[in-house]
Amino acid sequence: MVRGEPRQTVLACAEQALRGGMSWTDENRGFEVPVSVALVFMYCDQPRRAEELFTRGMAECERKGWRGSHLALGQTLFGYIRYRRGCLTDAEELAREGLRTADKMEGAVPAQWFAIGILIQTLLARGRTTDARQLADSYHYGEVVPNAVIYPDPRTVYAELLLAEGRHAEAERLLSAVGDWLEGRAWRNPAWCRWQLSLASAVASSAPDRAVSLARDAVKRARDFGAASVIGQALHTEAEVTGGPAALDLYTEAVEHLERSPASYELARALVGHGAALSRHGRLQEAADRLYQGLEGAVHCGAEALSGRAREELSAAGLRPLPLRYAQTDTLTAHERRTAELTVQGHPVAVVAKQLRLTEQGVKQLLSSVYRKIGTDAADLTSALERFPRPRS
Repeated sequence: MVRGEPRQTVLACAEQALRGGMSWTDENRGFEVPVSVALVFMYCDQPRRAEELFTRGMAECERKGWRGSHLALGQTLFGYIRYRRGCLTDAEELAREGLRTADKMEGAVPAQWFAIGILIQTLLARGRTTDARQLADSYHYGEVVPNAVIYPDPRTVYAELLLAEGRHAEAERLLSAVGDWLEGRAWRNPAWCRWQLSLASAVASSAPDRAVSLARDAVKRARDFGAASVIGQALHTEAEVTGGPAALDLYTEAVEHLERSPASYELARALVGHGAALSRHGRLQEAADRLYQGLEGAVHCGAEALSGRAREELSAAGLRPLPLRYAQTDTLTAHERRTAELTVQGHPVAVVAKQLRLTEQGVKQLLSSVYRKIGTDAADLTSALERFPRPRS
């Protein structure tokens, strides 16, 4: 997975490992192997499957009395799955709980590193840079490189904090070192570590050609892996560092990929970025639609800074934010479920649209909502839909 081999290959290996069951408390194998297998599904755009494995695995650990650092790591990584889905409030609560548990345990330093990095990323996504800095300083995060494989990669997380603080030159140096280290090991998957995307952002103003080159290479690697969420995220970064009219098509493609993924926060970011770019080019009607959608997504994710940016962009375009069109919920509406059922039966979008008397774009938006609510992508929609609760009549 970290080498960026095709997603289908990675998922096949994970399924093979799970065949016949995989205990989380096998003392000969350890806790880390089933955790790593479960996280494969998260990286491959099937986070609900990862959540199901974590729920069962942590229950098994509780029954066997495996608490302490195991509980801390389980809580924290469950928070990481929620972060990757864009459920930022849940992610923060789980990461904080994992950190509190780890702090109570002697020798639970690796669990602390996991929790701190995930919590910093979550706080940055919510726009709370000062809180992230205070957390980093209180644990001397960024001053020491742990002698263990920690994810998200601590140096990349710290560089993201530097970027949020506007310290681009320091972030560039750190990310370049991370890139050299990972390239030496052929760990090339941007779904696992997004150092290229962050480095492109760091050098966008000082070395724009290099920024575009980094982003394009990350897009290629993301396409080679094949998960829609990381392809969309990479295209979003390429659009940001490219700028000008050429960025508009990149933003469009980024949104299209993210709409086919469960990554709610990344979709909201791309929608707001696209709306802002459209507004700058005088395409106000299209900009308004993107910005409204992005604002709604940001609010539901708990991304305060992103929702603030969307409101500012709307105001700058002479538009007012509209009331949210629907309440935040993980429950599928009857219309969403019917759209999903027709889709898994093999009907193309045009046929689904005709049967439900919707536009094709309307069907795509319903499916996008389904992927985010269920926590999966099109490849696993059939089995995920079978396990997902039906709406009350």
